[in-house]
Amino acid sequence: MSHKHPVIAVTGSSGAGTTTVKNAFTHIFRRESLTPTVVEGDSFHRYNRQEMKAAIAAAEKDGRHAPSHFGAEANLFDKIETLFRDYGKTGSGKKRYYLHNDSEAGEHNQRLGTKLGSGEFTPWEDIPDGSDLLFYEGLHGAAVDGEIDVAKYADLLIGVVPIVNLEWIQKIHRDSAERGYSEAAIVDTILRRMNDYVHYITPQFSRTHINFQRVPTVDTSNPFIARDIPTADESFVVIRFRDPHGVDFPYYLQMIHDSFMSRPNTIVVPGGKMGFAMEVILTPIIHDMIAKKKKK
Repeated sequence: MSHKHPVIAVTGSSGAGTTTVKNAFTHIFRRESLTPTVVEGDSFHRYNRQEMKAAIAAAEKDGRHAPSHFGAEANLFDKIETLFRDYGKTGSGKKRYYLHNDSEAGEHNQRLGTKLGSGEFTPWEDIPDGSDLLFYEGLHGAAVDGEIDVAKYADLLIGVVPIVNLEWIQKIHRDSAERGYSEAAIVDTILRRMNDYVHYITPQFSRTHINFQRVPTVDTSNPFIARDIPTADESFVVIRFRDPHGVDFPYYLQMIHDSFMSRPNTIVVPGGKMGFAMEVILTPIIHDMIAKKKKK
């Protein structure tokens, strides 16, 4: 961990609400006049899109457990750990980009003078000097695997996770509408990833400093027949602090209307106020972090 070069990591699966957190941090960074180095977790996948398909096919053919983006086999945990450690020490490190679509490929090809396509990685490059902090958003910001410990090099770990049935509903609707996958294919993916989800994703939320978990107030008991994704207004957000010491819960309750405490370390807010709650909670933490940085 580093006061001079802080590392902030937001961990959670796609569709979990990490975008809302990212937007909240963007607002905070702008108000505090901070320049972050932003790193996407997808850039630390081990395989590009075609290589991943080949790895899955080979594993299934051999009767082995197929890799998933949730697990260690398909990711470069060691490079995440190295980046967090190096940035904390020197404010520098290596990063790259995963090109999710043709639009991103076009933007990076123009900037880098390359001819990479969708589903590929850009070359590793040095992080520019002068950033105020590192901001990671992805699947494995608090990953631990054997001797590799990503979590210990982060100064602030934020977990964003919906209850699992809601996560499945979001995945089913997204993969069906945006990617054209069949329901059977989506279910197969969920089942293939479950072992890695249990062993690599869920343990991270015991290491995070603050968790934001969206809980719907409508019936999600069978996610595979849900016609709609529960909206923010049909949800609550459970916010759990690993260490409640020094947390100003009375202030949060005053600022976030209709919120309440369910446990001594947990506050519950209306789903529609998730972004606002994040800014109320995270702004003073970032402010204190930068104050310590300036002292160093």
